[in-house]
Amino acid sequence: MSLPDFKLLRPRTIEEAVGYLDKHSGHIRVLAGGTDLIPSLRQKLFEPQYILDLGALGSLRGIHPQADGGVEIGALTSIRSIERSEFLRQHFPVLTEAAATVASPTLRNMGTIGGNICLDTRCLWYNQSLTWRKGCGFCIKKDGDLCHVAPGGTKCWAAFSGDTPPALLCLNAEIEIVSASRTRRIPLRDFYTGLGDNYRKLQANELVTRVFLPASTGGYRGVYRKLRVRGSIDYPLAGVAVAIKRTNAHIEDARIAITAVNPAPMLIPGASELLAGKMPDEALAEAAGDLAARISKPLTTSALTPEYRREMIRVFTKRAVLAATN
Repeated sequence: MSLPDFKLLRPRTIEEAVGYLDKHSGHIRVLAGGTDLIPSLRQKLFEPQYILDLGALGSLRGIHPQADGGVEIGALTSIRSIERSEFLRQHFPVLTEAAATVASPTLRNMGTIGGNICLDTRCLWYNQSLTWRKGCGFCIKKDGDLCHVAPGGTKCWAAFSGDTPPALLCLNAEIEIVSASRTRRIPLRDFYTGLGDNYRKLQANELVTRVFLPASTGGYRGVYRKLRVRGSIDYPLAGVAVAIKRTNAHIEDARIAITAVNPAPMLIPGASELLAGKMPDEALAEAAGDLAARISKPLTTSALTPEYRREMIRVFTKRAVLAATN
């Protein structure tokens, strides 16, 4: 499958980059690592007139610990750099665990944290060649008005399948978004819409530039568990991130987030209330698994059955809670 024709733009500054986005809004796609965009271009999911290559923006790379104990991470920082960061491993281990599961070492060298946050949602009916999709009559997410996952429905159920966002949600992350006219900073939990076809609150002329982790979640024990068909390369078909703070033998605070089973990564509501103040044991971990499973709503967006993926959310949550409290 060949790439469509496009004009490549290579800005040297953030200001130049958002200027291009503003000028060519609606006809341009952003290239960071390219690990998801390039295959999508070959599948003719996108046929933009312009590709904005951010490779020269060195100011958006790097992991920068702050004086207060928090950390700033440039959006172009590679997943591999996050995986191998000793600072993040010591203070925000759930993020390094999640980063280590992304694809393969080669793809982690190329992929970026910003790209993983902005990753397009995926579906068995969407991530196919143009010929394949045309034979199925297309879908709500691209060129059609039919949802093959929920026939008769008006909502796109394509699943968000990034590994690092659930870990970032557990860490109360914020992101910086820049356009030609303004800079804003929002909690990551407010970035996603829960809609498969319009899955993020990012305007066509805006760029995610930085990620911030607060000192308040530094030191939380963290675990990430992921279901995939193969032991490498594959996107998650179910993923669970857990971050827990302990005081003596008790759980002081806890966050659980899931991915790949809904159109957005999600913090599990009620997880902290369920776990805080308790002594960790098998029954408590099982209750946390039951809570996470109730929130997950996988549909037939992948080759594995929704029932199996939901059950694995239950199992992974239980295991992750026990691992994070040992």
